[in-house]
Parts: sequence; structure tokens; C-alpha cells
Amino acid sequence: MEKSYRYLGYFFLLLIPLIFVGFYKTYIVQFPSFEKVKHTFIHIHAAIAVVWVTLIIVQPFLVGNKKMAWHRKLGKLSYFIFPLLMLSFIPSIVNNLNSDTPKYAFFAIGDGSLLILFYCMAIKYRKKSSLHMRYMIAAAMVLLGPTVGRILPNIFGFSDLATQNIQFAIIQSILIALIISDIRNKKKYSPYLIAIVCWCVHQSIFYYLFLI
Repeated sequence: MEKSYRYLGYFFLLLIPLIFVGFYKTYIVQFPSFEKVKHTFIHIHAAIAVVWVTLIIVQPFLVGNKKMAWHRKLGKLSYFIFPLLMLSFIPSIVNNLNSDTPKYAFFAIGDGSLLILFYCMAIKYRKKSSLHMRYMIAAAMVLLGPTVGRILPNIFGFSDLATQNIQFAIIQSILIALIISDIRNKKKYSPYLIAIVCWCVHQSIFYYLFLI
């Protein structure tokens, strides 16, 4: 693993408290009865998402400890887990499209599209570790969307617009910081540029749907 990314696994560990806080009020606090959870598919999506997040966190630790055989085995497991994760978005999308606010399907469709793009690019460059790692980082950052998107309104009372603006600002700032770091270390940063463009498109579509 590149020296500047040797602590990547520890940064990914931050996803655990963020996800816990983000989903505590709307999901975790309801354990074990989950009386307010109306659809079984929510539990299925949550279970698959937990497995996916676990894979994302574990992989850089395996690379850092030179456990490449296990890294590859879990990478192949993702060929099964990732499609299930994408399929688990479908009930939510259908539910939103058939509701009084169909535009809210944008969040699952938008995040899912970014995940598919970044994951597929990571798999395409699985034999080029520098590009593979950067696309997986971009994929992991998509998780900040639904997490921050729940923390800010549910805990701090931010409006939907303010929440999205802050979310976009956080993600774009991290990507810019990663590009600056790679430029200084003379590394390829093209995956982050692609990610920035994709998030700009994501943001533009959000503004079109919710502000125009």
C-alpha cells in the first residue's frame, strides 16, 4: 500500500460511528421490535449494507498487513454482495416512485448509480492497485450521502437544501484534498477527478429536481 494511504483503514472505521448516529433515530433505536419499520425490504437492505461496509473497512487492513490472498478472496465475495446491495435499492425506488413525492427516488437512484460506476471502475483496474484503491475510496465516500443526509436534519434540524449543500461540500472537499495529496506525491489522481465530475452532475440533478 502507498505510504500516504497506510492509515486508510482507520479512516474507513469512522464510517461506523457516523452510520450509527445517522441511522440511530430512524432505525437502530427501534431494535428489537422495529414497530415503525413498515417494509421487510428495509431490514434486507440494512443487512446487506452492513456486510458491504464491513468489506470496505476490512480490505485496506488486509492490504496493509500484506494479507493479499484474503484481500482477493473478499474482493471476489464482493462480486456477489455488490449486486445484492444494488438490488436492495429497488423496493425503495419503487416505493418512492409510487408515492406523492416520486422525486425522492433520486437519492437511491443517484447514489446507486455512483456506486455502480466507481465499483465497476475499481474492478476494471483491479490489477492496477493505485487506480483500484482510489475508485474504491470514491465508492466508499458515497456512503457519506445517506449518513450525513440523516445526521444533519434528524439531530441538528437542518433543512433538506442545507443538508445537501453541506453533504456536497464535505465530499468535494475530501476529493480535492486527496487530489492535492496525490499531486504532491506525484501519484495518479484521475479517479478523484472523475468522482468530482460525477458528484457535480449528482448535485446539478438534485438542484433541478428540488429547486426548479
